[in-house]
Amino acid sequence: MGRGSCGYHRLVAVGKPQTMRDSPDPARVAGALERWFAHAARDLPWRTTPRDPYRSLVSELMAQQTQIARVVEKFAPFIDRFPTVHALAAAPEDDVLAAWSGLGYYRRARLLQACARAIVADHAGRVPETPAELKALPGIGDYTAGAIASIVFDRPEPAVDGNVVRVLLRVHNADLPQDAPSTKRWATDHARELAVAAESPGALAEALMELGATVCTPGSPKCDACPITDLCAARAAGTTGTIPAPKARTNVSVLHCASVLDADARGRLLVERRPDTGMWAGLWQAPTLESSDTEATAGDVRAFVGAGSVEIAEEFDHKTTHRLVRFRVWRSSGARAGRSRVRRSPAQIAQLGISNPQRRILLGG
Repeated sequence: MGRGSCGYHRLVAVGKPQTMRDSPDPARVAGALERWFAHAARDLPWRTTPRDPYRSLVSELMAQQTQIARVVEKFAPFIDRFPTVHALAAAPEDDVLAAWSGLGYYRRARLLQACARAIVADHAGRVPETPAELKALPGIGDYTAGAIASIVFDRPEPAVDGNVVRVLLRVHNADLPQDAPSTKRWATDHARELAVAAESPGALAEALMELGATVCTPGSPKCDACPITDLCAARAAGTTGTIPAPKARTNVSVLHCASVLDADARGRLLVERRPDTGMWAGLWQAPTLESSDTEATAGDVRAFVGAGSVEIAEEFDHKTTHRLVRFRVWRSSGARAGRSRVRRSPAQIAQLGISNPQRRILLGG
């Protein structure tokens, strides 16, 4: 696809005039990024030639709000277990959640499977190519639709995540609030102009994301290693450290969790399944008493599991985006099983969908 010649427009932040040099030609920016990406791209298991649409879909869902190193660790085992969209669509949900363990945000696993089922039912098992068709699938928003359409099918579509927004704000020295919807629209317009100007929209889309992830980072951008440093208005103005402005801190709530570790004579542990909504929905755990107010006492724990005696085995904190979860692990014996609580061996528990803190509690890692 040939490069376009559409130009960038200057932008002045509402209520805060700013000085900005002429915006760079999108063809120059796109060309420099594509050439850089050809030799600087990280070797990631889903970056095959040609791109496999199903593997790309899995990687995009996995990478949302998750470090790439963790995705790399989990991607190959997941694909081995569910090698095709048909295999994922037909799998029991528990198997999918188990394979997802360690990635967090388990709602994504359910959405990925729902997406696979829709692809099988409505698209004969083929991942659709257009953003409109992709966004009609469960769990697919603007970013993922743009990423699949551009990276896999080389369509000139924008794929705008936080990394891309940051890169574009700096390239244009635009002093705009990073998380504002208006900024996202602005970044999408500029990313689209770059995609139209690119020789390969797919390479351009990945280059923008790669640059933001590895070079144009939030706190300490490596401007000397940047392929477009001579085209960057923030670099010229000396504002790379202040654009974009730091995000406002979010209020963090505290949740107290008293988890009970109870093994029978055969070494089987007592486990229960969490509700289908809320944090860690549908995952398995040691019986756990939760409170947003105070920590459970020994008496509370004894009454909760029906054990005669309990003792503290471990305490640790687990941080999520908006919550600090304080775990206190109690060891007991003789706790009651029942309809909602069953006993499973450690080997069986390892095959269940469990959160990272519960993996630590139940399996020691």
